[in-house]
Amino acid sequence: MKIGVFCSANNNIDPVFFERTKEFGQWIGTNHHTVTYGGCNIGLMECIGKSVHEAGGTTIGVVPRLVEEGGKKSKYIDIEFPCDNLSDRKDLLMMQSDITVALPGGIGTLDEVFTVAASASIGYHNKRVILYNVEGFWNSLIALLDDLQAHGFIRGDYHQRIDIANSFEELTEKIMQK
Repeated sequence: MKIGVFCSANNNIDPVFFERTKEFGQWIGTNHHTVTYGGCNIGLMECIGKSVHEAGGTTIGVVPRLVEEGGKKSKYIDIEFPCDNLSDRKDLLMMQSDITVALPGGIGTLDEVFTVAASASIGYHNKRVILYNVEGFWNSLIALLDDLQAHGFIRGDYHQRIDIANSFEELTEKIMQK
């Protein structure tokens, strides 16, 4: 299975996020899955790529030209898809993934989460994104989504497109239910 991973490209975050990302990457690799990710050599992006690669899995890096030119491309990429911009990157990440998982991240991760959910909501695909809620990281986003749902601003049940995993066991179970 190709698992798309959205996550932070920041090194200055709580070490627990790196620990959970490494654990997930090792699971992907030892179970002979492929990770599709942003291909950057910083933060959780580097952590997921390295842990999957070292555990024997395949890594697909979708790398914007600016990242490569800036010397920030990971050396753990097995297959590279170069792209021109972040819009291209999101399209390629979705095309090269059967399911997507959002680890802790910032604005770019939110952009990716909502791109997957919005395009699924109007029928472009049937893929979902799972928020891996490490240490309650996504709690405020979940509360916002619940509020939007309660006020009628989300058609249908957003949980059909954005799922939530509060533990590693729950995450892997939801992935395997794909």
